[in-house]
Amino acid sequence: MVDFGNPLSVRGDVRSEMARTLDDQHEFHPPSSAVEWRERAARVREQILVAAGLWPMPKKEPLKPVIHGAVERDSYTVEKVFFESYPGFYVTGSLYRPKGEPTGGRPAVLCPHGHWRDGRFSERSDSAAHEQIALDKEKTLNGARYHLQARCAMLARMGCVVFFYDMVGYADSTQISHSSGFGDAEAELRLQSAFGLQMFNSIRALDFLASLPDVDPERIGVTGASGGGTQTFFLGAVDPRPRALFPAVMVSTGMQGGCVCENATLLRVGTDNVEFTALAAPRPVAMSGANDWTIDIETQGLPALKKLYGLIGAADHVHAKSFPAFEHNYNQVSRELMYNWFQTHLALPVPTPVTEVDFEPVPPAQLSVFNAEYPRPEESVDAVGVRAKLTELSDAAMEELVPTSGETVARYREVLRAALRAIVGSELPAKGDIEVRVASSRDVETFRIEWLDLARRGSGESIPTLWVVPEDWTGKVLVAVSDQGKGDFASSEGSGRLQDVGVAALVRGVALLAPDVFLIGDEPKGEAKAIAVDEQRHERYFGYTYGYNRTVIANRVHDILTSIGFALAQEATHSVYLVGVGHGGLWSMLAKGLAGADVRAVVAEVPDYRFADITDVNDPRLLPGGLKYGGWGAFASLSAPDALTLVGDGDGIPATLRQVYRSTGAEAQFHTVNDWSADVIAELVR
Repeated sequence: MVDFGNPLSVRGDVRSEMARTLDDQHEFHPPSSAVEWRERAARVREQILVAAGLWPMPKKEPLKPVIHGAVERDSYTVEKVFFESYPGFYVTGSLYRPKGEPTGGRPAVLCPHGHWRDGRFSERSDSAAHEQIALDKEKTLNGARYHLQARCAMLARMGCVVFFYDMVGYADSTQISHSSGFGDAEAELRLQSAFGLQMFNSIRALDFLASLPDVDPERIGVTGASGGGTQTFFLGAVDPRPRALFPAVMVSTGMQGGCVCENATLLRVGTDNVEFTALAAPRPVAMSGANDWTIDIETQGLPALKKLYGLIGAADHVHAKSFPAFEHNYNQVSRELMYNWFQTHLALPVPTPVTEVDFEPVPPAQLSVFNAEYPRPEESVDAVGVRAKLTELSDAAMEELVPTSGETVARYREVLRAALRAIVGSELPAKGDIEVRVASSRDVETFRIEWLDLARRGSGESIPTLWVVPEDWTGKVLVAVSDQGKGDFASSEGSGRLQDVGVAALVRGVALLAPDVFLIGDEPKGEAKAIAVDEQRHERYFGYTYGYNRTVIANRVHDILTSIGFALAQEATHSVYLVGVGHGGLWSMLAKGLAGADVRAVVAEVPDYRFADITDVNDPRLLPGGLKYGGWGAFASLSAPDALTLVGDGDGIPATLRQVYRSTGAEAQFHTVNDWSADVIAELVR
């Protein structure tokens, strides 16, 4: 037995302290070149779609729109609309159309409303409206009472077709309440959320608007305020069709969105609303601020966006104006800023400057899209029905992707690897991105033993790690991960249950790197310590914590990637191997999926649970998207065509894993063994 000595005393790990929240300061730092931005933008866009449950995009079924009940106004009409975004789930709204025959396709504007009381049916009292006028927030009584209708009416007068649609749970969209239906473990495992449902509704609303015969699909704008501003910049981030955007009173480096519909697990890990807004570049984006979290948008947020837009030669395509005299709003002052922005960037046929004029509102009682002649469709489903349909469509999309030949492998791997990258929120670090602190070191027999503290540079993380290099080191490194910590491979008393495995590597000239990944190790033991969270928000919705922070399992995979990065950074290293014991088997397979060919081969213990067994969102084994993407076998298949040996019951190996290895022509690289032994390691590193 080798006496490896005593473990180092470790510094605190920032990840065990208070988690990042939606109320923290969120700074966007643009890259230094347009090339870097293109790569970064693609990754962030993928992250949004994965978090929304829209990666890959579900099959779009026919909208089957119903348009009826036109209300006449002086120069435009207001019609009632409903259509299916998913089979059985309906998007509802008001369609404003200029009168007269268009000489060509008209410009159009999509209007999500945000968290204003009653949404599309919003109506202030006379006294509240007069107060708005007295404070110079509004100029007309109708604009003050029906401020959400006001922008639609004015845009229609400016020549735009406008679709003003309901958020889930507002006005006519009552199939699901706004803040419920997606809070359980299965929803997380399938990446189903209120955010994802609303995002798909927005995409389908854009489909509807672009499909209208009187609309020019090349001249579509999007504008909304507050939660509608959130929908605006996310739609601009993931869909290339909007040509100009105006998210009002939402974009900031401060509060990122307080509603469940603005948050989702994975969504803002390593990113923020300002960067999401930047994804529209070089398309024109303007923002308004008010006496709320957006008050400093001109000095915090806009400069970073100007720098980013400048990288791609479009600095004049981004603008922001704050109105600190007004509270959170989309009042006439900020609406007029929007009108003039769209007049310029959608080439609207009206003179500048554009000033809002009075209009005749439609009484809210007359706006409902459902009535005796057009009742709510019998096919309408509730939250349970929507989730069943989401699962059906998602499973069908993934089943279609599973490769059956070498020609179909590439797309499957592309989709799965992008999903895993977003789920883990990490990649292999560059050589210069790792901080190393040597706590102690000594030579024993023919080995150099070091106790290290590893971290990504500037992260505040801490990974206590054993690093043992044999005198006759061959340049091979075995990264060994156990759910019981590095003591499983190396114990000063020789009691580590897998010390023979570690020694088997060392005596063959292979260096041993054994990290204690996140919350694993001697102190504290096992799961005794957990991430500190905002308890009130966390209890309400899991995504308030893990939309901003990696999950427990993701942090563990992240630490394995950091350890692999350290191994690769050693000058003498020429190949890295990975061993995962207990739950560390799954973590190691996930790490291999992201490390790719930089890890030559993996030996991993078969998980002793299925994701479907997890019923508690706080279970540290919960992997968001674990069910959506086909279970652990699907992620393990990313090891192909490299060698993968699974330790455990070979009868429980998922069919997908075997099929992918067959499709890549690498069946000979896939093995199963019943138990751990020195021979397994000898075969791994031979």
